[in-house]
Amino acid sequence: MRHGKKFNHLGRQTGHRAALLRNLSIALITHKRINTTLAKAKALRLFLEPILTKSKDNAQHSRRIVFSMLMNKEAVTELFDTIGPKIADRPGGYLRIIKTGTRFGDAAETAMIELVDYNEVYAPKGGVTETASKSRRRKRGKGGAAAGAVAAAATAGTVVATESAAEEEE
Repeated sequence: MRHGKKFNHLGRQTGHRAALLRNLSIALITHKRINTTLAKAKALRLFLEPILTKSKDNAQHSRRIVFSMLMNKEAVTELFDTIGPKIADRPGGYLRIIKTGTRFGDAAETAMIELVDYNEVYAPKGGVTETASKSRRRKRGKGGAAAGAVAAAATAGTVVATESAAEEEE
């Protein structure tokens, strides 16, 4: 039974799982993108996102906390010197998981996990990512799409009417 099981144990004991997540984190920080199984990628995201949040504040205490989790000087230096300033304005969601199919040997689902700010394919030409509009889809009134189309035509008609009235005045 899985009562109270809050995270994926990945079929490993605690020490082995901690070492696995630590090594995957160091590899991701070093290379900015790694390929692994989907389950490990999801577990890594839960492990690494709080560490990335701590890297936004370049203080001695934050460095010591992160070092106690990663136990790798080069990774901590890379994290605080290059990655931290780049993600400083992002409120969360530092990692992206992209499914890449199944592995040939055991048919395990594989995925690529990467740092969001380091992928030039998804970023606009300026290099700074634009945030999407904060509005949500509105609820449509009675009539559904037809009412929306009528309302759009009505507003377009008023715009045309005001432009023709402005031309007549000139």
